[in-house]
Amino acid sequence: MNGLSTSGVGGGLESKRVGFIQLIFVDINGVPKGMEVPIGRYDEAIDDGIAFDGSSIPGFEGIEDSDLIFKADPSTYAEIPWEGTSRVYGYIYKGERPYPADPRGVLRNTLEELEKAGFKAYIGPEPEFYLFKKNGSWELQIPDSGGYFDLVTLDKARGIRREIALHMPALGLVPEVLHHEVGKAQHEIDFRYDEALRTADNIISFKHIVKATAEAHGLYATFMPKPLYGFPGNGMHLHVSLWKDGENAFIGEDGLSETALHFLGGVLAHAKALTAVTNPTVNSYKRLVPGYEAPVYISWGYRNRSALVRVPAFWGNGARIEYRCPDPSANPYLAFAAILMAGLDGIKRRIEPEAYVEENVYEMNDSRRKSLGIDTLPESLGEALEWLKEDKAVKGALGGAYRNFIAYKEREWEEYIEYLGAKGLPEGTKKVTEWELERYFHI
Repeated sequence: MNGLSTSGVGGGLESKRVGFIQLIFVDINGVPKGMEVPIGRYDEAIDDGIAFDGSSIPGFEGIEDSDLIFKADPSTYAEIPWEGTSRVYGYIYKGERPYPADPRGVLRNTLEELEKAGFKAYIGPEPEFYLFKKNGSWELQIPDSGGYFDLVTLDKARGIRREIALHMPALGLVPEVLHHEVGKAQHEIDFRYDEALRTADNIISFKHIVKATAEAHGLYATFMPKPLYGFPGNGMHLHVSLWKDGENAFIGEDGLSETALHFLGGVLAHAKALTAVTNPTVNSYKRLVPGYEAPVYISWGYRNRSALVRVPAFWGNGARIEYRCPDPSANPYLAFAAILMAGLDGIKRRIEPEAYVEENVYEMNDSRRKSLGIDTLPESLGEALEWLKEDKAVKGALGGAYRNFIAYKEREWEEYIEYLGAKGLPEGTKKVTEWELERYFHI
C-alpha cells in the first residue's frame, strides 16, 4: 500500500520515505487537529491509541474531556509526498469507550443505523473555494478575472487547479472535473463519489491539498461560505444515493424509486434544522440569499437548479439526489450524519416530498410560492439553531456531539450579536463583517 515496505509498523506497513505520521481527527467545526508521532509508534496508535489533552479542542470542551485517546484507522493511511510525512485518520476514545462528541464516530454510528435498515450511503461533494492574495489587511486582492467555465483569462489559476488535481490521488481522491466558478478567483474541483465515511475523510484531505498548493504559490485558499459581499458564495452541493444488496435503491421505473422519494421527503421535512449543521456559521447565511444561485426555498424538482433538492439527469446507477444548500464550512461528518438520518426518517415514516416545482422559484411571487407549499430556509444561524433544538431526528443524528455542538454554536451566535451591537450594525445585515473574516477566513 502506498509504496510501503519492510515490516513492523501498522501490521507490516512501514515506509522508508517517511519518519513521522500525522494522527488526524476534526473538531466541532470540521477543522483537522491532531499530533505528529514517529512512524515507529504507528502500531501503538492502531492497537492501544495515543493519549492527548482534549480540553482545549473546540467542541471537546470541559475538564472532564481532558484525557482522550486517538486510535488510528489503518484503512486511511496515506503518504503526503510534498511534506515528506504520512497521515492517518482515526477515532477518539475516552478510556475504553468511543468519545461521544467525536464527529467521525458520530458518522460511523449513523452508518451502522443505515446498515441495520439494509442501506449503504454514497456521497459525492462539489466543494468550491476562492484563491486570494492577502495584503496584511482584510482588503482581498483577486488574482484572476475569470468567470464560469472560462479557460483562457485566468492568469496562473489554471495551473494551480491542475497541480491540486495531480496531488489528489496521493491521498486517495480521484479528480473528475476542474473548472472556474462564477465568481472571480472562484474555483471548483469535483472528485469521485465514495462511501459516506470515505467521502467525509476526502473532503478534509481535499481542503488540505488546496490550501497547501495555494500557499506554495503565494496565495490563500478559503472555503469561507461568503468571503466577499456582492460575489457568489462557496457552496458544497452533495450528491446522495443509498444502495441495498449491491444495487442503487434510488432507481425507479420512471424517475426515482419510492425509497428515494421518501428519503427526499425526509430531507425536505427536516431542512430547517439541517441548515444548522450543513450551514453552521454566521457567514453561511450571507450566502443563502436570493440572486447568487444558492437555494433559499424548500422545494425540489428534476433538473431544477433553483430548488433546494435537485434530481439530476441520470442513467442507471447514477440515480441520486443533489442537496444544494450545504457549504464547505460544514463539518462533513456531522453534516452527512444529519442528512442521512433525516432521509432515513423519511423512509421509515414514508414521508412524501412536498413543494415539487420545475419553475424558477426565485422568479415567483410570494403568493405563488405559498400556493405550492414552498417554505424558506432559516435566515440566520440563530434561527437555524432554534429549529435544530426542536427536531428530534436531526438532534438524534448528532448523538453525543449534540450538546457540545449546540453550546458551541449558541456561543458563536451570541458573540456575533455582541459584535454587531458594539459596531451599531443591524442584526440582519448581509454585509460580510470583519468579525466573520477573522473567525472564518482561515478555517
